[in-house]
Formats: sequence, structure tokens, C-alpha cells
Amino acid sequence: MADILLAEDDDNLRYYLHRALERAGHTVISAADGLEAEETLSFHRFDLVLTDVVMPEKSGIELAKAARQFQPDIRVMFITGFSGIVLSEAEGAFEEAALLSKPFHLKELVLQVEKVLSSSG
Repeated sequence: MADILLAEDDDNLRYYLHRALERAGHTVISAADGLEAEETLSFHRFDLVLTDVVMPEKSGIELAKAARQFQPDIRVMFITGFSGIVLSEAEGAFEEAALLSKPFHLKELVLQVEKVLSSSG
């Protein structure tokens, strides 16, 4: 299974996402915001960064860019309630990144994560 960095500022949602991904067999490290998540990147290698787009301190897009600096081959998946922002802010840098719009079912999250992890490049 995969090592996943989860960045989500909503405590309850972060808890449920973390738990669902662990139950699916993944190792998950969670962060309450993009800044905390970026610090984690310096001492742990991840297969996937799963991040909310809109967070305090550092946005999910800024986090994804930082993750790619540490690890160019890392996969990226965004979760958001504001899907329109991703396309405008990402400036094409994450066209291949998966986007899951809130609200979503935990089964849908796990299936989408599996799809992203199994995709090439």
C-alpha cells in the first residue's frame, strides 16, 4: 500500500479521511494545514499528497508545488468545495492531478486514491 500525506484543516473531516485511508491499508500522516504538511515533507517520503485546496497558512496548491520540489514524482490529489479555484490557481502545473469535490463518500475517496496511485507517471 501507499504512504499518504493528508492535509485538511477541518479536524473532523481530517479524522474521517485519515481513518478511511488507514482502513484501506495505507500509511497516513495527517496535517492540520499546508505549512505543517510541508514540514513533514522534509523528513518523510510519500507516494501521494492528498490536500484540501483552501487552507490557512499555505494553500493546497502551494503545498503540492512544495511537495514536487522535494519529490518530483509524487502524485497529487486535491479535495475541495471550491473546484473552480483549482483550475485558475494551478496554472496548468497540476492538470493531471485528481480532484474530488466535497461532499463525497469515503468509499469514493478510497477508490479515487487507488486510481491515482495505480496511474502511471
